[in-house]
Amino acid sequence: MAQKPGLKQKLSQALLRAWTRRGAVAGSLLPFALLYAALLALRRLLYRSGLYASRDVDCAVIVVGNCITGGAGKTPTTIGIAQHLLRRGLRVGIVSRGYGRRGRDVRAVSAKDDADRVGDEPLLMARATGVPVFVASSRHAAAQALLAAHPGIQVILCDDGLQHYALHRDIEVCVFDDRGLGNGWLLPSGPLREPWPRTPLACVGQGADRLLVLHTGANPAFSGFRARRVLAEQALTGDGRSIALNELKPPLLALAGIAKPEEFFASLRARGLLLDKTLALSDHFDFAQLDPTLLQNYQVLCTEKDAVKLWKRCPQALAVPLLQTLEPAFLTALDAMLDETLAAKLSSSHGHQTA
Repeated sequence: MAQKPGLKQKLSQALLRAWTRRGAVAGSLLPFALLYAALLALRRLLYRSGLYASRDVDCAVIVVGNCITGGAGKTPTTIGIAQHLLRRGLRVGIVSRGYGRRGRDVRAVSAKDDADRVGDEPLLMARATGVPVFVASSRHAAAQALLAAHPGIQVILCDDGLQHYALHRDIEVCVFDDRGLGNGWLLPSGPLREPWPRTPLACVGQGADRLLVLHTGANPAFSGFRARRVLAEQALTGDGRSIALNELKPPLLALAGIAKPEEFFASLRARGLLLDKTLALSDHFDFAQLDPTLLQNYQVLCTEKDAVKLWKRCPQALAVPLLQTLEPAFLTALDAMLDETLAAKLSSSHGHQTA
């Protein structure tokens, strides 16, 4: 049994459907998309003219984000890249806006933090990687604070922020899922945050040779690297124990406060689970607003992103991890770009200018 979605969820689902084609709903929003396009162009002009500044930091910066709104897999990609760089022996940190948190201050994230204070995705990244994570409304401010606290950091990963030009970047990773470009229109007529194919903005560090496109979906709409995503066979308890999915006893309730909840439910069913009830919640859902009686008498399953908030109110909930594997060719290309960047920054720090 699926819980009926609320008004906000219904509107979100209707918009996602409208963005798959150039129909009447999407077309009716074109005047607003044209206004959005004009604002984008003005903002780019302000950066090119120098009236707005893109500020560098004293380490390599990799921005992981997307050109389409909604979850395409940027946070799992950030985690995967961080883990890869750690295996290489590099010193890594992560910065994020900390969407959905209370407050706008610069804050370090610890694995024992509260998601209400730091955001669900930064908390998940801190727990999954063990690297320093800082949040702030300005990614540049977060990066500066991170480097002040951890001066040996060689690489900062920026979770989201392809369109956050205030932080100068060296490498960009743009993540797409099975939606591809949708109907190809800008917000709110379509899902695009910026036009695609994009025109790189060199003054903020963008370049066609500094961009990697990664597809997390099964059917890429255009060229790029691939990431394989599969739901784990085990669920995790709040104290870190593992329970095999095939050992779970009904009745089962699955909930998800992510961009596309139904994909999580479908993945659970693909693992052979019979779900007695599902709750599709809005992205970054505040579980303080959830009626606890809805969860009574059920074994609750959720995503790892939801678990960092839900465990405080429902300790018996189980998190089912999404396992993402980055293809070797992607990591090889990333390493080549990063090695070049690190060599250039090292040379520059010694007083030599690079071409």
